[in-house]
Amino acid sequence: MTADVWSERAEAYRESEAHRQGRDLDLFVEWAAGKTVLDVASGGGHVAMRLRDAGCEVVTCDPAPGMKPDVICRAENLPFADGSFDVVTCRVAAHHFEDPAAALREFARVASRRVLVADNIYLGGVGEEADRLRDPTHVRNYSEAEWRELFAQAGLDVDRFEREEKRIELEPWLERAGCAGEEAARVRELLADRIEDGKLRVDRGIFKAVKR
Repeated sequence: MTADVWSERAEAYRESEAHRQGRDLDLFVEWAAGKTVLDVASGGGHVAMRLRDAGCEVVTCDPAPGMKPDVICRAENLPFADGSFDVVTCRVAAHHFEDPAAALREFARVASRRVLVADNIYLGGVGEEADRLRDPTHVRNYSEAEWRELFAQAGLDVDRFEREEKRIELEPWLERAGCAGEEAARVRELLADRIEDGKLRVDRGIFKAVKR
């Protein structure tokens, strides 16, 4: 069912201005440095596009057929041999994973060098309530400390971390997930202290982890 929902949203995410740019994309290009890459939960394909333009050889995977990935699979069960890619990337998707620890173990298994992850950072229970109300596929955001523990459990050492404060257009953000009416009004209420001039503040953690 979740994959069907994301297939229905595919075009909106491919055309999303919020997903086309960001410090995280720039860092992924820098840190991948022309290597072979598996982009997990590739969504609208923005990471893959940037990395291919930078000279990387990229394979995309996603559980939603409508996202048109090279391989259809879940992050927790990657159908690739150990060390198949130099780098594994995953951008703004892990908060939807049912088991992020299992996903990171898979990332570490199929990567021979490093794992790059960018995702929204936990900003408290109110923020989580708003995210789940906006999009029922949201599972949970994690703090920097929680992420570092997840990386450690997967046998990865965080080599570099940056925190990016993004400002995204609120109404398109709601529309992409089909959030409208009373639910959208409640989300606006819950996030009022993070909304200014029609834009929502989102804190994003960007991690570069290396294999031990």
